[in-house]
Amino acid sequence: MEPSSPQGSNHFSVLSSYSACDVSDALLKLQQQDSGEILHAGYLADIVPYAPFPQHLGSFKGQPKVIGPASTLKLVARNSITSPLPESGPNAIPKGQHWVDLTDEGTVMVIEQPEGQSCAAIGGIMALRMKTRGAKGCVVGGRVRDLEELNNCGLPVWARGKSTVGAGAQSKVFGRNIDVTIGGVRISPGDIIFCDPLEGVVAIPRNLLDKVISMVPKLVAADEKIKGDLQRGGNAASAFRTHRG
Repeated sequence: MEPSSPQGSNHFSVLSSYSACDVSDALLKLQQQDSGEILHAGYLADIVPYAPFPQHLGSFKGQPKVIGPASTLKLVARNSITSPLPESGPNAIPKGQHWVDLTDEGTVMVIEQPEGQSCAAIGGIMALRMKTRGAKGCVVGGRVRDLEELNNCGLPVWARGKSTVGAGAQSKVFGRNIDVTIGGVRISPGDIIFCDPLEGVVAIPRNLLDKVISMVPKLVAADEKIKGDLQRGGNAASAFRTHRG
């Protein structure tokens, strides 16, 4: 399935006035809990900005939120017995082509990297090509490298960590625009990726986007009332009962 954004950029504009925490609050109410399931509320744990301004080089102040539909790439271990998807399939990389040359314009590329790898999933060259292909950003469930190049190319890049080693040392491509998982959160092509430089990254299932858009203002308004009660000397228990129900 190709990534798409049927709701349009107006929804993204509305979302941008809220935080990733507000979005997760809405998802926590909307998503159903199965027995024993951990509710992630869309949060991609430990994913932080590495470009254009990584946290260790400057402030988050002034960094814009990045919001867009997901396109996806799944990597598997190089020595895995798992074979890439057939080259003739819609989600494979055709013979003689590179996955980065197939980057979908207007999307946030989401890359699943096998847990525990010390290599990088992308570096400066991949980021530059994604940028020239019109990607809005890249979220890596793993590591990145070439930080100076990442920052120079202007593509917002988020990841768990960094490395000096290229992806080929430990990884190979399995397929593109298929479901991927980062930190226990399943992401499908076309789901909405909400990158908040201050708070973190949240994935919104596209079938819940309209409901999130509708619910977030109500939750934020309730929180403002709670804070107002507390500033006037009220107690938290009463304020939560009154405004959150």
